[in-house]
Amino acid sequence: FGSALTLICILLCRAVCVWGGGGLFARNQYERRGSDVTMQCGSLESDASVSWKVNGTDIEAQHQLNGPKLILTQVDLDHNGLYSCFQNPHGERRDTIFLHIGIPPQEPKVTCRSNTYPKGFYCSWHLTHPTYIPSSFEVDVQHNQHSLYVQKDPVHKNRCHVQFPEVFSSSLYKVNVTAVNALGKASSTLSFEESSIVKPDPPERVTASPIRLNPRRLEVSWHSPATWPDIDAFPLKYFLRYRPLIHDRWQHVELLDSTSHTITDAYAGKEYIIQIAAKDTEIGTWSDWSVAVHATPWIEDPLPITTTTEVDFPNETKTSPIPSSKAPQKAEPPVGRAARAVTFFSPLLLGMMLLFMW
Repeated sequence: FGSALTLICILLCRAVCVWGGGGLFARNQYERRGSDVTMQCGSLESDASVSWKVNGTDIEAQHQLNGPKLILTQVDLDHNGLYSCFQNPHGERRDTIFLHIGIPPQEPKVTCRSNTYPKGFYCSWHLTHPTYIPSSFEVDVQHNQHSLYVQKDPVHKNRCHVQFPEVFSSSLYKVNVTAVNALGKASSTLSFEESSIVKPDPPERVTASPIRLNPRRLEVSWHSPATWPDIDAFPLKYFLRYRPLIHDRWQHVELLDSTSHTITDAYAGKEYIIQIAAKDTEIGTWSDWSVAVHATPWIEDPLPITTTTEVDFPNETKTSPIPSSKAPQKAEPPVGRAARAVTFFSPLLLGMMLLFMW
């Protein structure tokens, strides 16, 4: 709610207010957080009787009035607002003040980096503590006792770009950034050699793929960062790290002027995480790690499982489930149990009759 109220007050402050046929502009008054603040109602004499409003509401009774002056003690951010004073007894508006509570800036934190070597470098800065009121920044870059042209970044308001006036210079660069607001200013100076700020962007389009019939290998490839302007004249070297997801320990490989590598000691069937960093072959520091990619070595496809299903075809006779080397015989008609017994004993009876006849 407080920030919304402050925004409303800012919009009101920028507006032209017309009262009683005369034009009145809200004037800005900046005060330090925690201080005692006195606001004067225009140019009224010390014995004038006035009343005050803040954001259209009567001032609370605990604030002190001293003739045309309003005194606020130990102000904080909730004292921000649009204050108006009215001369008694007719209530004519005599002044409008937009009160801003903040603190002076502290020394800004400045960093410089060249990711486009040898074309140039950029510097960025920020305040470590908020000031609660608008602050601007003044930047000065010196080299060999000459001021260099500083170009503001069109996207990042706290960043500027500087071209290298010469390559392989041993002279120091000095960057001074001054933060300024209505309550004060503070400066920081950073000195550095050209070679110490060279840091490429991470490699791009990193890919990792399994190699067919090789269950312990992964093929990794990548591209140099697009922001690096001359890869032929200023080659990069690369640092590859990889590990299976089930382990916390990385394995490392350093590669000179190469944008591919074959991992030969991967664990079969385990998913791997892979990242690449880049660095100029002679100067500067390593880039940040690239976006991580994941890959799993080749896994042999399992053999298909085959099944045999018995199918009945018309006009075919099923064979016995018991293997036999003989061809299937013609089926005999069914015979009853009594008939089978007579057939079994007939040769025996015939033999006994022939014996008695002798």
